[in-house]
Amino acid sequence: MEKTDIEEESGTPPLPPPPTIPTNVKPEKAATPKRSVISRRGVGTDGRHISLLTNHFRVSMNVIDAMFYQYSVSITSEDKRVVDGKGIGRKVIDRLYLTYSSELDGKKFAYDGEKSLYTVGPLPQNNFEFTVVVDELLARSAKGSPGANGSPSGNGKRPKRSFQSKTFKVAISYAAKIPLKSIVLALKGSEVDNNAQDALRVLDIVLRQQAATRGCLLVRQSFFHDDSRHFTDVGGGVTGCRGFHSSFRTTQGGLSLNMDVSTTMILTPGPVIDFLLANQNIRDPRYINWEKAKRMLKNMRLKTKHSNMEFKITGLSEKPCNQQQFPLKMRNGNDANDEEQTLEITVYEYFTKHRGIELSVSAYMPCLNVGKPKRPNYLPLELCSLVSLQRYTKALSTMQRSTLVEKSRQKPLDRIRTVTDAVRNYKHDEDPVLSACGISIDRQLTQVDGRVLEAPKLKVGNSEDCIPRNGRWNFNHKKLLTPVRIERWAVVNFSARCDTSHLSRELINCGRNKGILIERPYNLIEEDPQSRRASPVARVENMFDLVRDKLPGPPEFLLCVLPEKKNSEIYGPWKRKSLSEFGIVTQCISPTKINDQYLTNVLLKINTKLGGTNSLLAIEHTSRIPLIKDTPTMILGMDVSHGSPGQADVPSIAAVVGSQCWPLISRYRASVRTQSPKVEMIDALYKPLANGNDDGMIRELLVDFFQTSNGRKPTQIVIFRDGVSESQFNQVLNIELEQIIKAYQHLGEVDFPKFTVIVAQKNHHTKLFQDGAPENVPPGTVVDTKIVHPRNYDFYMCAHAGMIGTSRPAHYHVLLDEIGFSPDDLQHLIHSLSYVYQRSTTAISIVAPVCYAHLAAQQMGQFIKFEDLSETSSSKTSITIEETVPVPELPRLHENVQGSMFFC
Repeated sequence: MEKTDIEEESGTPPLPPPPTIPTNVKPEKAATPKRSVISRRGVGTDGRHISLLTNHFRVSMNVIDAMFYQYSVSITSEDKRVVDGKGIGRKVIDRLYLTYSSELDGKKFAYDGEKSLYTVGPLPQNNFEFTVVVDELLARSAKGSPGANGSPSGNGKRPKRSFQSKTFKVAISYAAKIPLKSIVLALKGSEVDNNAQDALRVLDIVLRQQAATRGCLLVRQSFFHDDSRHFTDVGGGVTGCRGFHSSFRTTQGGLSLNMDVSTTMILTPGPVIDFLLANQNIRDPRYINWEKAKRMLKNMRLKTKHSNMEFKITGLSEKPCNQQQFPLKMRNGNDANDEEQTLEITVYEYFTKHRGIELSVSAYMPCLNVGKPKRPNYLPLELCSLVSLQRYTKALSTMQRSTLVEKSRQKPLDRIRTVTDAVRNYKHDEDPVLSACGISIDRQLTQVDGRVLEAPKLKVGNSEDCIPRNGRWNFNHKKLLTPVRIERWAVVNFSARCDTSHLSRELINCGRNKGILIERPYNLIEEDPQSRRASPVARVENMFDLVRDKLPGPPEFLLCVLPEKKNSEIYGPWKRKSLSEFGIVTQCISPTKINDQYLTNVLLKINTKLGGTNSLLAIEHTSRIPLIKDTPTMILGMDVSHGSPGQADVPSIAAVVGSQCWPLISRYRASVRTQSPKVEMIDALYKPLANGNDDGMIRELLVDFFQTSNGRKPTQIVIFRDGVSESQFNQVLNIELEQIIKAYQHLGEVDFPKFTVIVAQKNHHTKLFQDGAPENVPPGTVVDTKIVHPRNYDFYMCAHAGMIGTSRPAHYHVLLDEIGFSPDDLQHLIHSLSYVYQRSTTAISIVAPVCYAHLAAQQMGQFIKFEDLSETSSSKTSITIEETVPVPELPRLHENVQGSMFFC
């Protein structure tokens, strides 16, 4: 199933902060890089040719001598505090331009919303200071009112609106020159500095400014309109908002505009009460959990029905609306000289009697507090609605994500139509800054030549050949290549509605057909009904007590039946107990219908976890893989999983998998560690201890390779790194690779292996379409010309069959190739690695080692419940740089399962 393009990153400044370097690495390593990214060595020629379209739109530049001038912007308020709020910055600069356009010679500029603005050609002088007055519409506040939404004078009349003026000082000073010509040099592959990246960033800032002017929500280079036609309700008070990604890219074919459909998550706009009901999945307001509501609502923006004004929620009142009192100052008569008196009045009474507003449902609910700590400002819930385009940054549930994918996917022709319409409607090149550069944008998709590689032949049981068709195959009437024998096992059922006796019989029968001999289970263990209400950890403890009591000895395998299909709270504690403490391989299932297809998929996982092999590449089976067959070669897959954007303090999980049993490339062992939140570089690849030992991840995998490959040491290592951006490529080569080499040296080796380092990216916005056909591109499609980097060695590959939605190709960047693969050999290797994923009978969209690393991180990440850590984070003060927060370590795997593919 194709994922939808979800923007999960928060907005970033145009010039990114310096990268975080792991604590055990000296900074000078990055300052004097030993290695740099290699340039392209040629293109592939294998495969049948296919004509394609891509969502890149050709950009012409007619004024290549244009020069961007960068100016620093400093905005201070009347009390001399620096203003760094993104929203107010744009308001101030917009007002500045309207007021002082003539002083700036009428020159248009691009403002990044924060501290930089850019012009084509210089401003009249290098330094300016302006005073800017911004008017904000406010309602007049009276003493003792429940807030600035207005309060009555003695006669209870509705207050008048007023404008509050705020004055800002804006200092603009010259910072740098950025030549547009640097893009032309980069297109020729002769870029020697970062000028081209800076120039592209300016062009992208112009796109962001255009979107901001239209009132869009900005998420990096994606823009989202407040248009309910593009909203998709995914449940839980969350809505998917469809918008567009647009950015300029340098390619072999010239400068292009990459335009794509993108989706971000927002809070469902509308009445706050409706949001709380949806968020807590209840129908009656009486059952709202107000503690949970308070945490959820904090910092959300609302608009009031009675005054049409916006506020930010700071909390809830301690008492219900009809009991929460505040002091209201009133005069006895209409005369200004009349004596003032203070009344204690409830919020409910104030709105119903003094404002004449009927409140039907919120009398017994808490009020929303939109005031400050010492000056609360209470509003009845039913008068408040959440404003639109407020980002929701927490991780989606499985159900929400599947709903989003189902409702927002587009077939290739629909995607083409949406994107081309957007390019025509937005008319980006009519922007005055882009016009001054002589930039014009084609309105048609770019045509590109592709090649379709032949699917690799597979070997299954009885030495049968299996030839995939359209990226798919099956085990109907076939046996697994090396099936295991399962003798000591049991079924445990955590109160799921499942006939475990029927399940075990069917599993045994299906296993027999696939070549797996499964004895009858020792026991079918049902959870004690008394345990159901216990905590997940206690339920798992109780179940393991039952396993010990009812089995004659430790089982080699446990089949665990869970009551929930996804996100079961039992899953993490169960996996931790079985894999870390007892060293027992387990398979968790939650069957809805038990048939041959379902059981075959379950058996593929079980067989792999227990050491069997479902299928191999035919060339792997006969040891004929080019450049790998004669030289001991290890394949690594590396990935770092982070908490969702809303979880700033949840540790990141780093996982590395390494191939076993050379010359095979289908079996892997995993090593997983926690590290500081949001740190992308893996810092435990090499981890020297005080006693001289290395406790790093790579040592573990190197030793395992040696033990499973007949005592051969790897003299070639192919590294697939997932999830890093172009700005981090040099860190991969000079920080992570350096650690891997140190781990190799620590084992007493003098000669280093040869390395090939490849970054695999899925989070990009390039799509491929068949020219003249409505279907997705066929599996095995490769593009390594025209839309690729002008200098670097990269290519796009769509190895999988996109059955629904629009396929997203993987983007591979070859950073280093000491092994010396030809373009064809490397593309065939990568294509083949999409067919060795033991969990499924389909080619996958990215190489198996990367998927395995992701699975290992995901599974072991559930050993520790990080939600508790993040739950209180919003109330904590921000952590200073000097403070170091200890990162909880993951428990290590039991020696019985360390070398298994437990993550499958």
